[in-house]
Amino acid sequence: MALMGHWAVVISDERHEAERLFHHDTLELTGLGRPRPEPGDEVLVVAGHGSPAVVALGRVHQVVAEHDPDDPSPGEDEPVVVTYTRRAFDEPVPAARLVLDGPVAPVDPETFRAITGSLRPAADRSTWMVSLDLPIEASSPAEAVRVFWSYVMELGPRELPTFVSPTGDELAMQAFVLGEEANLDPEEDED
Repeated sequence: MALMGHWAVVISDERHEAERLFHHDTLELTGLGRPRPEPGDEVLVVAGHGSPAVVALGRVHQVVAEHDPDDPSPGEDEPVVVTYTRRAFDEPVPAARLVLDGPVAPVDPETFRAITGSLRPAADRSTWMVSLDLPIEASSPAEAVRVFWSYVMELGPRELPTFVSPTGDELAMQAFVLGEEANLDPEEDED
């Protein structure tokens, strides 16, 4: 029986923002070089080069890549695919105790356990009402829908506020921009 390895992988600020704003089941990493995590290994996903923090936990899963018989060194550029097992994008855990001298680093089991023990357990899932309301000028309902989706794709979560409330409690609605709560009341900004 092979021993499971423990690793830390560092993601760029841009990748961190994308992972924070959009739900993904997996994280595909390329250009890691060697040594690197193998299928079955556990991974700490780390963001923030200045003050690193663990933003997710995952497990490497096997990728079946098509092998090119003309390729003299198969496997060097194959991606490492991490399946998320726990997310902490909203409450990252400081990772100052990790020794990160590149995009990937082995982590001793004791440090790995200490950091994963600091992650909050996954919260129970609830049903939320999420909406995005845009005034759209159009000549027909079908055109209004097309223009709506064009705005959503063009502006996305960086510019469009999204409104969220627990199901059945619309008065608790909150606005979010860039994945964080935002105050959209102009009167409160005047203070």
